[in-house]
Amino acid sequence: MKILIHIGGIYCLTFAIFHLAFWKLFDWKNDLPKLKSVNRGVIQVLNLRLTYVFIVVAFISFFFADDLINTKLGNVILASISIFAFMRAIEQLIFWKIEKIGIAFFFIFLIGAGIFAVPLFAK
Repeated sequence: MKILIHIGGIYCLTFAIFHLAFWKLFDWKNDLPKLKSVNRGVIQVLNLRLTYVFIVVAFISFFFADDLINTKLGNVILASISIFAFMRAIEQLIFWKIEKIGIAFFFIFLIGAGIFAVPLFAK
């Protein structure tokens, strides 16, 4: 199960890098100035904090996989990460249009939920 948690770390690190690319990918230089300053700030701060969370989860997955598997606190963290990804999958369907990219991200987040849930049930 340790290898699955390491894969989860790569998964989270990939999302951290993806989120750091949002400014270019979504043309935030041109789009964000159209928003009120508070909304512009909220979007960027939330994106940066989410990036930080992904980096922390990746770090924990790489260096504390045994603790995640073998301790109560580790199991709570695994469950929390899994629930986070599962809820993100559901929000994908609620807040994004149901089109190919939306459905693709729905499944990507379901996979993430599974990556972190399987070690909880594979004991």
